[in-house]
Amino acid sequence: MSSPVIERERLSTQLIVENQFDVAAKLIGLEDSMQLLLKTPFRTVSVEVPIRMDDGRLEVFRGYRVQHNGARGPCKGGVRYHPEADEEEILGLATTMTWKTALLNIPFGGAKGGVQVMARALSSRELEAITRQYTRRIALLLGPYRDIPAPDMNTNQQVMAWMLDEYSAKYGYTPAAVTGKPVALGGSLGREEATGRGVMHIMQDYSRDYGVPIKDSRVVIQGFGNVGAHLGLFLHELGAKVVAVADVYGGLHDDNGLDIPALFEHAYHQRHPVGEFGRGDILQNDDIWKISCDWLVPAALGSVITKEKNANTIDCKVIVEAANSPTTPIADKILDARGIQVLPDFLVNAGGVVVSYFEWTQNLQQEPWTLEQVNTELRAKMTEGYDIVHKLAEDKGVPWRTAALAIALQRVADAEALRGGW
Repeated sequence: MSSPVIERERLSTQLIVENQFDVAAKLIGLEDSMQLLLKTPFRTVSVEVPIRMDDGRLEVFRGYRVQHNGARGPCKGGVRYHPEADEEEILGLATTMTWKTALLNIPFGGAKGGVQVMARALSSRELEAITRQYTRRIALLLGPYRDIPAPDMNTNQQVMAWMLDEYSAKYGYTPAAVTGKPVALGGSLGREEATGRGVMHIMQDYSRDYGVPIKDSRVVIQGFGNVGAHLGLFLHELGAKVVAVADVYGGLHDDNGLDIPALFEHAYHQRHPVGEFGRGDILQNDDIWKISCDWLVPAALGSVITKEKNANTIDCKVIVEAANSPTTPIADKILDARGIQVLPDFLVNAGGVVVSYFEWTQNLQQEPWTLEQVNTELRAKMTEGYDIVHKLAEDKGVPWRTAALAIALQRVADAEALRGGW
């Protein structure tokens, strides 16, 4: 079986995932029939999301929920609000979730959801209305043993609280039906910062094994939302110099290191663009890729590292994929030839789904964990995933992405073969 020919550089997540799939499937000798089964989503649902806007207009948005695979457990995946959250993009992200949960060896399958809307342009009332309408339209698919949503791009704890309330109004109070919700509603301590903390742990493990220090290193972070902002704060605390950051509006650069705690308060808590911080040199978005650094962390949208844009000119030692599918397949090959290590997304950014699993477990058992317990278990899970990928990549002499995906494919294929039914 072959994937689509990869020629154009602005690719959907789904095309990137399919291309990567073929390479890993070949490594483990996965038979064609199993490849077909694992590539095909279990269920794809498209819904209309009509709401009355604040000015009285009726708007109809398009929403999706894709359940890619549930062989290893209930489907799990975030909900994003973004104009590019179309069916193909959501399918690619759902597929990635299948591999992510398998790689980290947690008992979930993969799903993803989204609504095609410019979330930043919505009032709080409009955001709540969209969330409740979307939840009502997909409620039949959801449940703690069927499909468990979580926050993703432009969604947060409050959105999850609305989803939980809407679901519970129909089926009774069910805290395990969503994760990433407020602690007061059964959310887990440590969930909000879990993805950024998990990225940090992967960097620490790589630093230990390959001698790329974190303390006094130069770090560039593209994307300063939940993941990028928390990661920047953690790395600052470890003594790294975060010399450049960017969000959707632009970026900042300071060769001596930005004041990350103050910037975190400005951009994350107060929700101001990083360019309005008032300290550091203003950057245009594409200038972020021109800054020399040790660690380069794409932490926003996919397909931002490409052959045409920056793969030949990026100046760093390690790329840490905190975003989903930020590197296109052609760019991957260029970076490999240049000796730049790429730590793959579905290992690096798995901290969020790991702590979502902990939250789900706490809800089912009705026994909350301490923050120390959450962080200790997260560290153990991330290191376990890192170690198995590291070993296979070294043993087989293959890129880390190929090794990580091969492990995940084998685990899902084994579960599918044991369940049968086809």
